[in-house]
Amino acid sequence: MRHVIALDVGGTGMKAALVGAGGELLHRARRATGRERGPDAVVDGILDFAAELRAYGTEHLGAPAVAAGVAVPGIVDEERGIAAYSANLGWRDVPLRALLAERLGGVPVALGHDVRTGGLAEGRIGAGQGTDRFLFVALGTGIAGAIGIAGRVEAGAHGFAGEIGHIVVRPGGTACPCGRRGCLERYASAAAVSEAWAAVTGNPEADAADCAKAVEAEDARAREVWQHAVDALADGLVTALTLLDPRTLIIGGGLAEAGETLFTPLREAVRSRITFQKLPTIVPAALGDTAGCLGAGLLAWDLLETTDRTEVIP
Repeated sequence: MRHVIALDVGGTGMKAALVGAGGELLHRARRATGRERGPDAVVDGILDFAAELRAYGTEHLGAPAVAAGVAVPGIVDEERGIAAYSANLGWRDVPLRALLAERLGGVPVALGHDVRTGGLAEGRIGAGQGTDRFLFVALGTGIAGAIGIAGRVEAGAHGFAGEIGHIVVRPGGTACPCGRRGCLERYASAAAVSEAWAAVTGNPEADAADCAKAVEAEDARAREVWQHAVDALADGLVTALTLLDPRTLIIGGGLAEAGETLFTPLREAVRSRITFQKLPTIVPAALGDTAGCLGAGLLAWDLLETTDRTEVIP
């Protein structure tokens, strides 16, 4: 059966699949990223995992994969196929596309940014299916976004498009690792909410999920922490929708797991801030932690279709 390899590389774990032409998951696997062993070992682990997936496809599906897609965190030069930098994984300027292509017998390989790749899947086959313009925002340890236009995701001129977490929403505020102060992700990420709630409760183990539960239990302290994050998030999102005018706004990541505890006040906060802008539909992400892997599969099929079209042009 014709299929591609899809790999989603995270800071702690890797998710992988063999994906059919219709998007069906023919085989799934997971393993640890092994970042504690250093960046070279992480790269070796990715290559070995891909080779194992190729061997599985050959044995169980009758042929090796015809292409591969891989999503990685950090700064990604998608055009040149280079994983330029990742603070979590410790690598710099890894020619990952070329290394994977060599290990996989020369098949086409697509390399993508993890959030943009997950956003591609959400926009094309997930919560934004059928939408011509969408913005996907992931509220995790940090905050990042993916700008969807007509079935593809915009990477930007230098691969930095969608970094909504570094919109300044509180000028002169909390310092951000990016070097500025008051960035959105310092107020509205899951990590920021966890930090704020831990400080309020005096419990260093308290996290954003605990805060959400306390909000549902009508704890006044939790509601204050939560609303502070929602207000900051709404300020950042209104800036983004003013610039991008998306039809659908898809919210994913750990904080979105709070469901309507997040979405009800967020929709109201965004609605109260807009003037001339059109209010987008605000929906939760639909694909969960499979989005990155599914998006990597889409990248591989897209690359293969482009290659096939190029080959028939006289």
